[in-house]
Amino acid sequence: MSNDAKSHIDAPLCEALIEGAIEAGRAILEVYRSDFQVETKDDDSPLTQADLAAHRALVDMLERLTPEVPVLSEESGDIPYAQRRQWQRYWLLDPLDGTKEFIKRNGEFTVNVALIEDGVPVFGIVHAPVLGITWYGQQGEGAFKQQGGETTPIQVRSLPEAGSEAWKIVGSRSHGSAQFEAFCEGLPAHERVSMGSSLKLCLVAEGSADLYPRLAPTSEWDTAAAQAVVTAAGGEVLNAETLEPLRCNQQESVLNPFFIVCGQRDERWTDALRTAFSGA
Repeated sequence: MSNDAKSHIDAPLCEALIEGAIEAGRAILEVYRSDFQVETKDDDSPLTQADLAAHRALVDMLERLTPEVPVLSEESGDIPYAQRRQWQRYWLLDPLDGTKEFIKRNGEFTVNVALIEDGVPVFGIVHAPVLGITWYGQQGEGAFKQQGGETTPIQVRSLPEAGSEAWKIVGSRSHGSAQFEAFCEGLPAHERVSMGSSLKLCLVAEGSADLYPRLAPTSEWDTAAAQAVVTAAGGEVLNAETLEPLRCNQQESVLNPFFIVCGQRDERWTDALRTAFSGA
């Protein structure tokens, strides 16, 4: 990868990165199918050998393919902001997003690789090892879904017209909130789907869901790869209060604000969101 102001991921590099994410998924599945142990990190979140195995596989791959680009991973998240703020471009990884789903063995977990430029996720890969699906996208190049040996372009869908079809709202399987419930109460007729990990953003990206409001805590590595896929598919990932696009590496904390993933903005859901935050 060149050191130009904006880097383009060409086809050979993209293929190598996707294969690296799939290889990390294989490392995860080896642990998934074994009698694994669960540890607890300092923030009380769970950690397994699968998280660490995927982290090592991804870091080794990136050091080989793009040695000049720094890497921030959930499993190496203690890099100080004084150092990170100097990075114009870096890889942001969540080697295993959805560790709780991994522990439950429900298959709803992902490998996440994102390229961040000037705070913007411009390229991302989300691989779901158990499902055998990989989503990826690049700014200006579109978004794609690989499954069963086939690669198909994906894009967000238009919101259904009133009375024609229920909106599809996706929510977290493990992290609900009262604000999420309040938001949904203000929407037109809708169906809800609960799912784990960054899969929820990918459902919006591929047009299988209309909105994903995340009104509970997340970190930048949880969302960056899928945000790149969503935006490449024509959607947005927005701060739930300001409706500005999420950006990475803007402060010491790597925590995201509450956010909403959408195919397009619409006053019916922006009004519901405002009501949910005001408590009115």
